Amino acid sequence: MREVAQAAGVSVSTVANVLSRPSIVAPQTRHRVEQAMAAVGYVPHGPARQLRGVPSPIVGSITLDLANPFYAELNRGIEDALSEAGCMVLACSTDLQPAKEKQLLGLLQEQAVRGIIISPIDPDPTLLLQVSQRGTPVILIDHPRRQLDLCAVAVDDVAGGELAAEHLVSLGHRRIAFLAGAIDPGPVARRREGVRLALTAAGLDPARALVDVRMSDHHRSSVSAAARAVAQILATRPAPTAIICLNDTAALGVLEGLDAAGVRVPDEISVVGYDDLHFAARLSPALTTVHQPKHQLGRAAAELLLDEANPDHTHRETHFRPALKVRASTAPPPRRGR
Repeated sequence: MREVAQAAGVSVSTVANVLSRPSIVAPQTRHRVEQAMAAVGYVPHGPARQLRGVPSPIVGSITLDLANPFYAELNRGIEDALSEAGCMVLACSTDLQPAKEKQLLGLLQEQAVRGIIISPIDPDPTLLLQVSQRGTPVILIDHPRRQLDLCAVAVDDVAGGELAAEHLVSLGHRRIAFLAGAIDPGPVARRREGVRLALTAAGLDPARALVDVRMSDHHRSSVSAAARAVAQILATRPAPTAIICLNDTAALGVLEGLDAAGVRVPDEISVVGYDDLHFAARLSPALTTVHQPKHQLGRAAAELLLDEANPDHTHRETHFRPALKVRASTAPPPRRGR
């Protein structure tokens, strides 16, 4: 810093102000100091700046699985908002393991990150509340707030499940399979709840109209696991005439499994996905799915975290509604005896 000050012809305190409080330095002076930093090759030392009270520019993001395109797009929204504020995101996966989630929370606190955005797998919020109380802001994402003393960004998953089921019931389907993972994170459980509510509202008994099917694996190989689950669905009696998948990645696997079994979509069975990922409209047939505003979710979470530095900040929830995208993978069920 002394070299920078000498090169710029200013005091060391002026250099420090450019680094930590640039708004109080005259633009011409700030520009001169920045030029001097480039000339001498000065790079600010993050931990040292944090010891002087300068907030870390790093925000931790903990999601279920970065291999899932949904979380990739969600993290892109986080990154875009943080980049505009001069911050960066450190993204991690829990792989749906509560023990790994706990480990990541500890590691991020050790790095004194500016805050943590998390899609939690552990239903017990105690640890998250403790992290927040210790001074590291925590933002829930893809998860309702439910009166917790934290900020949250969420999509109404129950409504999303209802949209999928209502669409199929309106087409005439009366026996529907719901394909979930080996482990049910909160969003998937809420979607199943929405499906059951829609069936009940239509005068159907979920115990008879709904077939619960689980994949043998949930993350990384969900496409192949979903394809393997097709045999179980087709062997069910009475046979379902439609399948609602926990997400579009699983729906891709279901379409592959049905094609391998010689079952035509939607002539013999309808398929609905969830998320509306970039490939959903490009599949053959194009996938009917429930749209989530993935990039907006991430951006909203990052904006809430940045607002935590505001003295007037109050914890709140940013809420989004899903929307049904009807495409070619759904149609009325086949007539009996066809």
